[in-house]
Amino acid sequence: MNAAFLGFSVAAAISLVATPLVRDAAKRRGALDVAHSSRKIHGRAVPRLGGIAIIVAFFGAVGLARLMGPIAGFTPSPVMTGAFLAGGAVIAALGIFDDLRGANARTKFAVQFGVAAAMYWSGFRIETLANPFGPHLELGFLAFPFTLLWIAGIINALNLIDGLDGLAGGVAVVALATTVAVGAQHGRPGMIFFAAVLAGAVLGFLRYNLNPASIFMGDSGSMFLGFVLATLSIGTHQKSTTAVSLLIPIVALGLPIADTLLAMSRRAARGVPMFSADRGHIHHRLLDLGLTHRQTVLVLHGASVLLGCTAIALAHATPAQAFGGLLVLATLSACGLYRLGFFRVENALEVLEARKRNAAMRQAVLQARPALDAAESFDELWRAIEPAARALRAREVQLRLGTHGGPRRLYSSGAEPAASDLACATFGIGGERSAGDELLLGWADGRRKVDRDTEIAVELLCREVEPVLERIRSRVRLRRAIGNARQAGRDQRSA
Repeated sequence: MNAAFLGFSVAAAISLVATPLVRDAAKRRGALDVAHSSRKIHGRAVPRLGGIAIIVAFFGAVGLARLMGPIAGFTPSPVMTGAFLAGGAVIAALGIFDDLRGANARTKFAVQFGVAAAMYWSGFRIETLANPFGPHLELGFLAFPFTLLWIAGIINALNLIDGLDGLAGGVAVVALATTVAVGAQHGRPGMIFFAAVLAGAVLGFLRYNLNPASIFMGDSGSMFLGFVLATLSIGTHQKSTTAVSLLIPIVALGLPIADTLLAMSRRAARGVPMFSADRGHIHHRLLDLGLTHRQTVLVLHGASVLLGCTAIALAHATPAQAFGGLLVLATLSACGLYRLGFFRVENALEVLEARKRNAAMRQAVLQARPALDAAESFDELWRAIEPAARALRAREVQLRLGTHGGPRRLYSSGAEPAASDLACATFGIGGERSAGDELLLGWADGRRKVDRDTEIAVELLCREVEPVLERIRSRVRLRRAIGNARQAGRDQRSA
């Protein structure tokens, strides 16, 4: 326990020092989270590389502890400890790349499942499921896919819940505290150590991440937190004698897990891409009820503490007590979610209408592909974009292209989109990592603001435009280089 406290203190100190340094570096690099969407709560550009400080603090404290002596008790084999640290490094690298350059869903899942598979073969396996009223259920050949889904699922659950200042960090700290408590009950000093170190790293970062945040953890932080929590929870589950085993980490991580499952169901029902962000998360619903930013975070932190205490209690519960406690928890959770607008039958018709509308908007974006693929110049790109935007019912359209070493370009459909009678929205081509390329649309159909479904459709259009824009710029640079080389040759001959 002394090692855990020391690791916690060292990680917190490193994080406190590293976070402002990372924040300043992110500002210089322009790695900022820009509020181009209604789902964004902040109204200003905020650095998004805070996860680097958490990662540096975690590995720095672990490395220092390793120099002082072996970290005992985490796993039955050094291979598992090495795999845990190596897997964390790979997920951290993926998150940093995503924050800096952007990674699509296919790339993220490929890396996440690859790391999860390596963790499985190194010994981190979910091979049984809890059964409070009888023997555990052996998964057999399903253990491999179940382990992969658990690790990738928790990684993305922490990523999805990172929507308010300090929310994901606070939820993670509560889950890590629960891991420490359960690890103490099971006699796992190594597991306690790693959980305590990460908790210290996150708490140091939260000093700068609480509302109003001066830095966000970004995907680098949220994915790394998710990986460590998922892996440590498997360590909690393995060889557990409790009747509810795997239900302990499920309850402890109940908030991000529930939010993820609700998001997947909601997006599937509305016919929007599964990995497109929306404004229907639990924290958004609380804000819509009139709670302030800080009140919402405090409510969700309180819910996480309640879930963590319940998870710890389950470790001591008899089968009957576990069943009764889970029944009460499920009932209270269902009532709370219903109060927030989930599970409402009266919303079914609106969802069906939204599904039809979203299908039509996605079709309009798909119809623009041939013209976009054929575009060889900025002018042709504009002529492909404008009809697609019109199909999304936008009356006015502007395309603003950054300099990128050349003149800034502005294309407009005519009237000024910022006219007072229009509902306007600006979309970065390249998403949050846009380098000055923007698409501004204005609607004059009576809407007071742009709904999230329409934003998603325009974001899909921007994703189609981004590679075309890069291709055109590459050709412009190539032609410029050839022209400069020819001019240099002519100058040399004339000399």
